[in-house]
Amino acid sequence: MYEKKPWLKFYGDIPESIDYPRVTMYEAVMKTVERLPGAVAYDFLGYTASYRQFGSEIDRCADALASLGMKKGDRIAISMPTTPQGIICFYAANKLGAVAAMIHPLSTPKEIEFYLNSSRSRFALTLDAFYGKFTGVREKTGLETLILTRISDYLTGLKKIGFILAKGRKIPKVPEDPAVRWWSDLMKAAHPPAPRVDMHTDEMAVILYSGGTTGVPKGIMLSNMNFISEGMQVSAVGKLSEKDAILAILPIFHGFGLGVCVNACFMGGAKSILVPQFTPGTVAKLIRQKRPTFVIGVPTLFDALSRNPELRKADLGCLKATFSGADTLPRTVKERFESVVKLRGGNCRLLEGYGLTEAVTAIMVTPFDEYREGGIGVPFPDMSAKIVRLGTTEEAPVGEEGEICLHGPAVMLGYLDNPEETAQALKTHPDGKVWLHTGDIGTMDDDGFFYFKLRLKRMIKSSGMNVYPAQVEDVLYSHPAVSEACVIGVPDEAQVQRVKGFVVLKDPAKAGSEMEKELITHCSEHLIKWSCPREIEFREVLPKTLVGKIAFNVLEQEEVSRLKAEGKYAGRC
Repeated sequence: MYEKKPWLKFYGDIPESIDYPRVTMYEAVMKTVERLPGAVAYDFLGYTASYRQFGSEIDRCADALASLGMKKGDRIAISMPTTPQGIICFYAANKLGAVAAMIHPLSTPKEIEFYLNSSRSRFALTLDAFYGKFTGVREKTGLETLILTRISDYLTGLKKIGFILAKGRKIPKVPEDPAVRWWSDLMKAAHPPAPRVDMHTDEMAVILYSGGTTGVPKGIMLSNMNFISEGMQVSAVGKLSEKDAILAILPIFHGFGLGVCVNACFMGGAKSILVPQFTPGTVAKLIRQKRPTFVIGVPTLFDALSRNPELRKADLGCLKATFSGADTLPRTVKERFESVVKLRGGNCRLLEGYGLTEAVTAIMVTPFDEYREGGIGVPFPDMSAKIVRLGTTEEAPVGEEGEICLHGPAVMLGYLDNPEETAQALKTHPDGKVWLHTGDIGTMDDDGFFYFKLRLKRMIKSSGMNVYPAQVEDVLYSHPAVSEACVIGVPDEAQVQRVKGFVVLKDPAKAGSEMEKELITHCSEHLIKWSCPREIEFREVLPKTLVGKIAFNVLEQEEVSRLKAEGKYAGRC
């Protein structure tokens, strides 16, 4: 049944399959350089580079890295915001056959130590502002060469002067250090030309880390083909060309930012508008000024944008599509953002997608001309998806809930140095194919349209019944007083878990017992009783993950800590 791919009816002129070049990421980008040398590759705060210039920068960086001793099989930790340096280095290391380990630039010293040792990085690239964190753990790692760069290296004119005066002078001076090399010096100096190293398309090229807030992050091993295929799939679905521009809001340590906003953009020859640090205000201003054709982000970003006065002044007729991923998109957020777009001359919809870092990032999206309540869309070309009964490899009937499984060229190689976890995630099914077990619960309808329910680990068991936090949150978001909502399960002796909601109100002054009662009543009108929150706690802000998702794990940890302090957590772990 699944081999027939019923979702193909939604493809229109999107190809069912793509002919992927069996090359490296470096070679794939250089094909775009050859095809569109004069088109703009990236725009960084007004500094632009054509594809010809971008290709030259990558080659120059590869020459510099080779002069520092980088060779095939080496690892380099790239700890950068979304800037030209991070992206140039990413492809330059690939030319030399090295592996790029992408880590968050705001990582703590302890996290940096873990990432450097986990990835076995001999090299690292980061900002001068983070020198202290890296040098503080250097002796506990295999780090040999630390390449430092400044944000101002790619700023021009008044922006460069303004940055130096406002922020640059606050950054501690880096002392003389034989292990440190400066990006600007390396890129200016003459080096022997570094030949392209022979690297297979299926070899590991990138390590991305799972972004959990508890436990030890898992390194996800991704190949050249993983990135090339996912990038070309996104490009085909979005019909990307040199006439398009993607606002790269999401960070490059994350698969969504690196895979879609950067790599897929370059696969299609579009322009990536690099945003090193974002707030709703700066994003709204960039949309006004840069007029991107695609904006990609998480639900909380689109919610904030829809309320931003700057966006309400913009001409949004430039937008071809906007995409939300990484978290469930509440219908109220979708409708509010779309109404703002329509009000400002736009005619695009906010489309929900689905993906995970184990398949680079997005691998499903809602078709441009289709909407189904709670739907996450249909798989990309060459990606297969199915629902299996929990704990098995048995396909579930249409409409039955189960685990979402994926097969296709974007699926990871496995988890770094973790064969047990890899074996749990990548399983050979009766059809002989290796399928990725995502840990996500969903359904598929007769048309091949998929629906996401929740992360398997996030399900709440209340009085023996399954409660889906996303469903409860959607109901809370539908109340006109609610700005943000998160629902968790709190340990309870009688119910195993009781449902608790955390809410940010549009008007914080309304917080109190009356509003709590009103919201619980509102939920009872839309949900069966065991799904209704027993308690609502009002917050001024909710904790967020590094990519802007609401961090439900943090709230769970806070509740457990509180119960332990009150002596009400006996016997639970």
